[in-house]
Order: sequence, then C-alpha cells, then structure tokens
Amino acid sequence: MLIFDFHTIGNKLYAIRKQTGMTQAEVAEAAGVSDRTYADIERGSVNMRIETILRICNTLHVTPDEILTEDNPSLTARQEELWERLNACPPKERETALGLLEVYLKSVPSCEV
Repeated sequence: MLIFDFHTIGNKLYAIRKQTGMTQAEVAEAAGVSDRTYADIERGSVNMRIETILRICNTLHVTPDEILTEDNPSLTARQEELWERLNACPPKERETALGLLEVYLKSVPSCEV
C-alpha cells in the first residue's frame, strides 16, 4: 500500500538511517540536500521531489518501494485465511482452485514471474 503521510515516510527514513549508523549530515551530504532539509524530511514536515527521494534511497541503499509503501496487514491475514481454507478442501477442489488462480495470474502482466 502506498504511503502518502510524510511523517510515516520520515519515520521510515529515520529508522533506516539509524540501522546504517549514518548521521543526518552524512545522508544529507551524500544525497545532495542541506542538513536542514534532510532533518525536515525525517520530521515529515516537507514534501520531497522524486529526485530527492531517489538520491536518499540510493544513499541509504534501499529501494523507493521500501520507503513509500507499507505492508497491508489485513491483506496478509486474508491471504493466510484463504490458504487455510484452500488446504481444508479435498484434493480435487484444491486443484481446481489453484488452476483458476493460475489462469488469473497469467492474465495479469504485473504478476508474471
């Protein structure tokens, strides 16, 4: 799920920066922004241009996806529930359900491996 809240994005950047052991000044310099701007980004008080997000992600060695999206816990729970229900089905019905899912996934270009 895409994150639109700058505070959440800033919190994620803060946590990742702390994990890397970098200071705000180090990230700012490597990403080509002022120390003040980067501090404001982590606080969630500024809107960033996509180029800035990409430079920060490159500096922190993460993908923009890691910064701009979050897992949908309800989706994960739903997947688990459906998996349990599928496993409870007799083999023939399970095979049919998996076949239907396979046909659907083949029809969605973004789901191809």
